[in-house]
Amino acid sequence: MSTFLVEIVTPERKVYAETANMVSVTGVEGELGILPNHIPLVTPLRIAPVIIKRDGKVDVLAVSGGFIEVRKDKIVILAESAELATDINAERAEAAKQRAEQRLAAKRDEVDYRRAELSLQRAMNRLNVRQK
Repeated sequence: MSTFLVEIVTPERKVYAETANMVSVTGVEGELGILPNHIPLVTPLRIAPVIIKRDGKVDVLAVSGGFIEVRKDKIVILAESAELATDINAERAEAAKQRAEQRLAAKRDEVDYRRAELSLQRAMNRLNVRQK
């Protein structure tokens, strides 16, 4: 079966670099499944899991926004943050979720509310990926 290189990079470091058979992401327009020789494209990503299938294994990462660039033989995901499911600290993610929910309940101003919403989305994404 055909493969391609998948790299996931954050401002701090390269989080992931493996060959894969398929990648599934959530772009701003919806779900996107990418197989080898996919048409080149660049699109923004939502806060959502990235699922990478390779040789019978499945790697799941919690990705917080960014962009995906699809080339003929390589996929690069430039993410604000990314964590492998095995690296996620569930207690820390749960604490972040609770803090975000408290800030949302306070309803201060619109900027704080939006930041709290995004924080909650990131925490929920991390918890969902950790549980998979």
